[in-house]
Amino acid sequence: MIEVVKVDEKGRIVIPKDLRERTEMKAGSYVKVTAKDKSIVIESLEPVAEKYFGVFQIDNWPRDLDEFVIGVLKEWWKPKST
Repeated sequence: MIEVVKVDEKGRIVIPKDLRERTEMKAGSYVKVTAKDKSIVIESLEPVAEKYFGVFQIDNWPRDLDEFVIGVLKEWWKPKST
């Protein structure tokens, strides 16, 4: 399926509804964006919470597990002072 969309002045595009539904992309979903030569590839990512649902026994889950994991990773990769 090919769709033509316009890039706005801030570099944003709107992904058409039928493509979002086909890839199960919802508001707040994360995507991986990769540049290959003169092309940009956008891949829908599976939410971490759904991937590992029921695997861990935790009494109090964060409200948004994806946001929590991203926050932990950002903290992990911050430069550490020595």
